[in-house]
Amino acid sequence: MPSMTDTAKAFFDACETGKGWEVCRAYCRPDATFSAQAEPLTDVHMLQQYAEWMRGMLIVLPDGSYHVKSFAADNERNNVCVYAVFSASHTGPGGPVPPTGRKTDTDYVYVMEFDGGKIRHMTKIWHAGWAMRELGWAG
Repeated sequence: MPSMTDTAKAFFDACETGKGWEVCRAYCRPDATFSAQAEPLTDVHMLQQYAEWMRGMLIVLPDGSYHVKSFAADNERNNVCVYAVFSASHTGPGGPVPPTGRKTDTDYVYVMEFDGGKIRHMTKIWHAGWAMRELGWAG
């Protein structure tokens, strides 16, 4: 069985590169939940929904990429935290407004909670408003 850190790394990369639930499901419980205190994600409560949301975002932000700043496993609490910066420009179709060409470099953290070697819940910590303003999606 892969380690918790190996699973977290594989899930993180699949999710952040827009592979969607088709690929991400291998690392998660089928009923894995999701939470975030971020306006664009208020109706997203399942990790499957979030993986598909990210897949869609990489259509709108086709040059999207990430840079991991910190990766930590807490074996006592069965979770992994990843702090990264997502960089992208709104040049693709879709989104709340026509393509703006504007760029964001937005900090965020994933906290992935594990059960039985798979992700059972993920919390995203992200200042969405900042990213939306940088992209020209909010005032």
